[in-house]
Amino acid sequence: MARARVFTELLVCLKLGLLGLLLWPVCAGATSRIKDLADIEGVRSNQLVGYGLVVGLNGTGDSDKTEFTVQSLVNMMERLGMQINRNDVKVDNVAAVMVTAELPPFAKAGSVIDVLVSSLGDADSLVGGTLLMTPLKGPDGQVYAVAQGALAVGALSFGGKAAKVQKNHPTVGRIPGGGLVEREVPFQLPVDRMLTYRLREADFTTVTRLSEAINDYFGAPLATPLDSGSLRVQAPPEQQQPLIEFIARIEHLEVQPDSKARIVVSERSGTVVMGENVRLATVAVSHGNLNLIISESAQVSQPNLLAEGETVTVPQTQVQVSEESGNLVVLPMGVSIGDVARALNAIGATPRDLIAIFQAIKAAGALHAELVIL
Repeated sequence: MARARVFTELLVCLKLGLLGLLLWPVCAGATSRIKDLADIEGVRSNQLVGYGLVVGLNGTGDSDKTEFTVQSLVNMMERLGMQINRNDVKVDNVAAVMVTAELPPFAKAGSVIDVLVSSLGDADSLVGGTLLMTPLKGPDGQVYAVAQGALAVGALSFGGKAAKVQKNHPTVGRIPGGGLVEREVPFQLPVDRMLTYRLREADFTTVTRLSEAINDYFGAPLATPLDSGSLRVQAPPEQQQPLIEFIARIEHLEVQPDSKARIVVSERSGTVVMGENVRLATVAVSHGNLNLIISESAQVSQPNLLAEGETVTVPQTQVQVSEESGNLVVLPMGVSIGDVARALNAIGATPRDLIAIFQAIKAAGALHAELVIL
């Protein structure tokens, strides 16, 4: 029994060790698929827009002051064979809207797309409305889709002259699958099987890693970087592999993307977002009654006598912050700005204080990152 228990424990440890080996590459660095980092040149979506009318509103439509709504309703009724006096038209249950949609690549005639409907006049709410048939045009003026259907608003708005209750945004709605594609955007994959990938965020390191990943996977120099934002890939002959299958295999390759050190701050909302590669140089900061000094220091790690190893320099990081005037805290050079932010937050520094401090550090030339202010 004891021998069986030892064997079972050994088997469990072996399984855990193998699991750790399998998960180690994933934990070592965050990787992304090539399909999430780059797109094939020419394979893109197209924006569509159209003008239409929403009917069936319960007195929450445009008022009589919205002249284009009245004119559109009269023109539509006349096309249907009715003679209407414009002065007798009331548009409380009708609203003029702009309809927008996105035509995905390789969309075929007869496929459906989602559309977004937004009020154009002074309507109070589009809840319960139905969009009448609206042609959607592209930048070239051609009609590529037609939209129609009941709106899903997800909001409400009720009230009178003295009070009003509103939840969410009642003048914008969606029609899932409400657009019907009528015309296809002509596109054909290159006959010479030469593909050009455009990175969604240009970076020399990332495009080099993409090229190495593709060449290592196929065992041939098929990929060549053109610049920081584009990569050219030569597909093998058709008899070796179909082009569609070749593209699908490239899309699922895992690559660890690189990015610039960047801090994004918003003074309006007090939001601060920092990247992991942001670092600080030697600098002294005093903000109100918060005092902070960042200086350079290092500690030498040396092995024992007659022991194997080598002498290396190990940076030491100590983060301390004090609100008392006259107390200065020393931080080593190269400390991450995340440690500084956490230390300042621990004593109650507001996000707006952080934004002001980061702007001052950037102006002093001690912030090794791009500071983006929204």
